Amino acid sequence: MYQQDSFGGAFKRGFLRMPVIIRTLIALNVLIFIFQALFGSIQVGDRSLNEFIVRYFGFDPTLSTAITQPWRFVTYMFLHGSGFHLLFNMLWLWWMGRAVEEGLGPRTFSVVYFGAGIGGAFFHIALSFLYGTSFVIGASGAVFGIMVAFAYMYPRTPIMLFLLPPIEARYVVAGLIAFDVLFIGAGDNVARLVHLGGAGIGYLLVKAHYGGTDLSKIVRPIERLWNPEMAKPKKTKPKNKKMYSVSDVEIVDETNQSELDEILEKISRKGYDGLTAEEKKKLFELSKKN
Repeated sequence: MYQQDSFGGAFKRGFLRMPVIIRTLIALNVLIFIFQALFGSIQVGDRSLNEFIVRYFGFDPTLSTAITQPWRFVTYMFLHGSGFHLLFNMLWLWWMGRAVEEGLGPRTFSVVYFGAGIGGAFFHIALSFLYGTSFVIGASGAVFGIMVAFAYMYPRTPIMLFLLPPIEARYVVAGLIAFDVLFIGAGDNVARLVHLGGAGIGYLLVKAHYGGTDLSKIVRPIERLWNPEMAKPKKTKPKNKKMYSVSDVEIVDETNQSELDEILEKISRKGYDGLTAEEKKKLFELSKKN
């Protein structure tokens, strides 16, 4: 007999199928917003709890505050000014971030996301003398970094936008960036400098990743704090000195396929982050040949 699944059960399964970093980020952002909505009106001294949270955890681009209160570079990404602000950030993160995290691996994805968010804040500081200073909240800078990473990795993927025909991802993301450039200094209370800084850092990081840089090593020291086994260096096999290379085209192609199979097998066992920088570079080169 067919048994209809409950909404709660379907929602739970769908949520757990998300990549681990994306579902963690979405859960944290939503929970913090709900907390602010439920308890934000409580008075803390002469101001509300929401005012207190934004005042001490939002990003203040004045140089002295940024230096003495560095936690703001991260905490501002988890605060949102309205339900729509939160909704659109999380939707873009979900739409484009899934493929990016699955392609890069959770550690490298984390570096791109937080690197873009932090980089966007630095960019805002650098140009604040031109456009003034104001408190910044929201994950938009980090999300822009992920969107640029998606456009870099899957440039021709069609994106469906409301009332528009399918548009390739590279053009969608480029259009959003151009829109921010055009409206810098418009006084519309949108942190466009953070968007642009996040987009730029996201591009540089994903490009470095495909250039062979192991971004995941940045988060491994943090992992050691709670799970030393996860961050142990990988053992490498000694090279066979009796091996030699030949230039026969057919043999070279066969060797490449063998190397590709070995790398793909390692990914299936340990995930993308389990590859060495040399293996990641080799995979990128072989994928271009194929």
